[in-house]
Amino acid sequence: MTDKARVVEPRDIQTKRLTVHTRMTGEDGFPVVFVHGNCSSSAFFETLLSRLPKGLRGIAPDLRGYGDTEPKPIDATRGMRDHSDDVASLMDTLGIQRALFVAHSAGAGVVMQLAIDHPERVAGLVLEAPVSPYGFGGTKDAEGTPCWPDFAGSGGGTANPDFAQRLAKKDRSAESQTSPRNVMNGCYVKPPFKAPNEEALLESVLSTRVGDAHYPGTFEKSPNWPGVAPGTTGMNNSFSPKYFNLSPFASISQKPDVLWIRGADDVIVSDTSLFDFGYLGKLGAIPGWPGEDTYPPQPMILQTRRLFERYAANGGRFQEEVLPDTGHSPHVEKPQEFERLAFPFLLEHAR
Repeated sequence: MTDKARVVEPRDIQTKRLTVHTRMTGEDGFPVVFVHGNCSSSAFFETLLSRLPKGLRGIAPDLRGYGDTEPKPIDATRGMRDHSDDVASLMDTLGIQRALFVAHSAGAGVVMQLAIDHPERVAGLVLEAPVSPYGFGGTKDAEGTPCWPDFAGSGGGTANPDFAQRLAKKDRSAESQTSPRNVMNGCYVKPPFKAPNEEALLESVLSTRVGDAHYPGTFEKSPNWPGVAPGTTGMNNSFSPKYFNLSPFASISQKPDVLWIRGADDVIVSDTSLFDFGYLGKLGAIPGWPGEDTYPPQPMILQTRRLFERYAANGGRFQEEVLPDTGHSPHVEKPQEFERLAFPFLLEHAR
């Protein structure tokens, strides 16, 4: 769908909120804003940006705490609004009133929050492996009911401490199951897939700022299983259901079309997520699990589908596409299939 690879230009853009490192393609065309997920950066979109069809202008910021954007702290009590407000401010600085969005994983939570707060600014949404509308961890049914009143099992205390330590040390090895390289190759994609630009993607993962203000954030001790509850700062707390709830998306005043793309074998955002304490408890990987009635695996896919069904009942439109033999990053693992779905959608809604 592209004649030749487009040049991707890195730029540091000073907005009213912070300096945002941004990858960009072209000055003309309808704007498409690409928003990356947790423990990554805009570098995950480098190839996709270079293949963007004519008529579209690519803009891919690094979120605060990732890549080369100014690492201002993340106030998790605002949910993901620090990030969505940063994206809106970047659009303001670039003179963009309305844009299309392509968002991966936690980035989908950012752009859906932006759509709730500024629906008039969203022309269409491509959501790739989107985080549940009720965040990550601590909920037990399609409506996002919390397992415990303090939302234990979500937030900064749920991150693997060895992974976080290796991330902070910028460990490039493959010596441990929890090394960033092995987590990326084992969970971001479906093994045995290895990205041709593996080293660049690993560098992107290692750009994550580690600490209380960023990844994974703070946590509180809890009397409820698994013993940790959300803190108030940092990325993982920003998508704790204590602070993050996208249910208002179903009734926003203007309803952009939604293309939902996910991999059939995603182990991160899944009804059987290997990062969800409910599922890990059921597997016996975390002792003391209180059982299916109290703390079942979080039904992440079901939660997302129910929200979009309510969105459709209120006059919106969504399309769900599931790519077989694909993990958490369809645009990396199956680029041609992803582009075959996403590019026509973007061109159709570039108005």
